[in-house]
Amino acid sequence: QVQLVESGGGLVQAGGSLRLSCAASGRTFGTYTMGWFRQAPGKEREFVVAISWAGGNTYYADSVKGRFTISRDYAKSTVYLQMKSLKPEDAAVYYCAADPRGSYYRPDEWNYWGQGTQVTVSS
Repeated sequence: QVQLVESGGGLVQAGGSLRLSCAASGRTFGTYTMGWFRQAPGKEREFVVAISWAGGNTYYADSVKGRFTISRDYAKSTVYLQMKSLKPEDAAVYYCAADPRGSYYRPDEWNYWGQGTQVTVSS
């Protein structure tokens, strides 16, 4: 069992940067693949990025490649999402997820979710 708490969302101008954090509880953080999803109003939740349990493999949605970077700090049991060159279309509620059963890209395959943090990008 793991609990996830996101933070770091806010309002930023287009072209700006934000760093989201996802703090995980539980001693098994190091064994979980972690990911970020986002959901804009009226849209389905979509995959953003995932990082393997060992941190050696990362998987990005094409829409964020080169602009977003995921990382994890095992000592702090925290996953970060560094977002740069933000665009208005990046605005959404961002959710942290853990422990996928199957495909990383499908939100229904992930076992644990945070409550989400709002990212607003002004043009």
